[in-house]
Amino acid sequence: MQIILFTTEGCHLCEQAHELLLDIADQQPLDIVLREIGDDDDLVARYGIRIPVVRFPDQRELDWPFSQADVETIISREINK
Repeated sequence: MQIILFTTEGCHLCEQAHELLLDIADQQPLDIVLREIGDDDDLVARYGIRIPVVRFPDQRELDWPFSQADVETIISREINK
């Protein structure tokens, strides 16, 4: 499953979120795409104060703070559709 992590350079919360997602990816197939919002004015407007944000294949978004359990619950629902 591919998920997108909206992030930006120098965001320590984004780094924490990425580490959390990498821990999940060690346990199950998960393709994490990092999307730098700083390169796109529209993304900055949408996510600038919300990052880190994870987008799932069904377009659902999960704003920080989120836990490993939060992410795993959504992944499980996606897999079992």
